[in-house]
Amino acid sequence: MKVLKFGAVWCPECLIMKPRWKEIEEENPWLKTEFYDIDENSEVAEKNDVTKNIPVFVFLDKEDKEFLRLKGNISKKDIIETINKYKDK
Repeated sequence: MKVLKFGAVWCPECLIMKPRWKEIEEENPWLKTEFYDIDENSEVAEKNDVTKNIPVFVFLDKEDKEFLRLKGNISKKDIIETINKYKDK
């Protein structure tokens, strides 16, 4: 599983999510994540249909196909539950 994280420095919810994801990544070193600032990486954001309403977290399976998309300020508990539920995807 891989998670594409989309945000921006001017986004208040993105600033809340950044340390939350850092903890999750430290606790789950097997999890692959990539962060894209939508202003600096507009092509990647557009390719993934992320233009506004950030933060957005795109979950990809082993074939890099999207199977889930979460938006906004998500609790650490909910993210961990989602990761554990789809860990083998």
